Amino acid sequence: MNELQTPALFSIDHLDTINRDVLSQIKGVDFAGYDPFDYLNSSLFRSAGLTGSHWARLAWLQFGKRFPINIRPLIGVPRRRNPKGCALMILGMLEDFKRNAYNDLLVDASQLADWLLTQMSDQSVWNYPCWGYHFDWQARAFYVPKGKPNIITTCYVSRALYDLGTVLDREDYRQVALNAAYFIDRHLLSEADGRTFFAYIPQESAFVHNASLWGAAWVAFSGAKLGDQELQETALKVARQSVQEQRPDGSWVYGTRHHHQFIDGFHTGYNLEALDIIRKELNLTEFDDPITLGLDYYRDTLFQEDGTAKYYHDNVFPLDMHSFSQGVLTLLKVGRTEGDVLLAHKILTRAVETMYLSEQKQFIYQKHRWYSNRINYIRWTQAWAYYGLAYFNRFMAEYQNETH
Repeated sequence: MNELQTPALFSIDHLDTINRDVLSQIKGVDFAGYDPFDYLNSSLFRSAGLTGSHWARLAWLQFGKRFPINIRPLIGVPRRRNPKGCALMILGMLEDFKRNAYNDLLVDASQLADWLLTQMSDQSVWNYPCWGYHFDWQARAFYVPKGKPNIITTCYVSRALYDLGTVLDREDYRQVALNAAYFIDRHLLSEADGRTFFAYIPQESAFVHNASLWGAAWVAFSGAKLGDQELQETALKVARQSVQEQRPDGSWVYGTRHHHQFIDGFHTGYNLEALDIIRKELNLTEFDDPITLGLDYYRDTLFQEDGTAKYYHDNVFPLDMHSFSQGVLTLLKVGRTEGDVLLAHKILTRAVETMYLSEQKQFIYQKHRWYSNRINYIRWTQAWAYYGLAYFNRFMAEYQNETH
């Protein structure tokens, strides 16, 4: 542990203070805020009559994501809670509770969980628990109307409900979470171009590795808990598809479309964390080598020596708190070596040094080479920052006890 106490790294106490401050700031706005992708909620855009145009939606959304000044109040974009953001907050609160056992954390987490149950996508259409975003979203490959379920939100909400249900012994939370696996299996399992995978949204043929693997992870987890062999076999088949497409250096491109041929940090972290869940839940060894290879690539290519989290494999910019937080989670959940613990500590130290606004008690969304976007995003930035800090602080408390 001597290396971990070097003056170059922020103390655990300092990181704990930031952890509590970020939680306080988010709680102070009732877990509601803006999102990089919420521009289609603009009343101005809707009144302009452009909502039916694919290219208008895409251009408007990308403008909102990139414009570094928050004009949302002027164009009629309201603050809202985001289901995935609230799920991340629950996961962070559970990490804090494991370390401090403050009952207030469970009260807040339960209130968010109850709210999430009211936010399920239309059950008359989808039949099983599932969740989407609180805004319309236009990607190049597909359009997702508000409330249409997607695989990532469903997986994170399910994880949060299950973990909270386990702590509180709430079978209703756990059952809803596990049943979400049937939505993924029945509505998102896809075959296209000779591949079997889980799609990001229903009726979509784009293959994206992190989305497919996260779906496989939750289907594997639920299949194991429910004793459903068919779910387990489907999860394994889907996971093998992405493992087959891992590059020889251990990396994955984002997806198979021509505009998906990039390698970035947090999606690589997603892939590794998902594969780790699958191998543990299904008691497998076949993914050990791909995970080891992927972790080596992740550590060596997507982080600098000082702990700076790179966005792309070939470009550090934009610095993004999402990349920092996922780095901590992946290294401590999947790697767990002494070197991983040290690197995770470096990552959080650099995140605070480069991204934290102490007076506002929040993190910057993105820092580009020549400018920064400091808009306060809950789902994309603050919730990830809080979850990463809370996980690290809980992990370190246990780690220090084990090594002393």
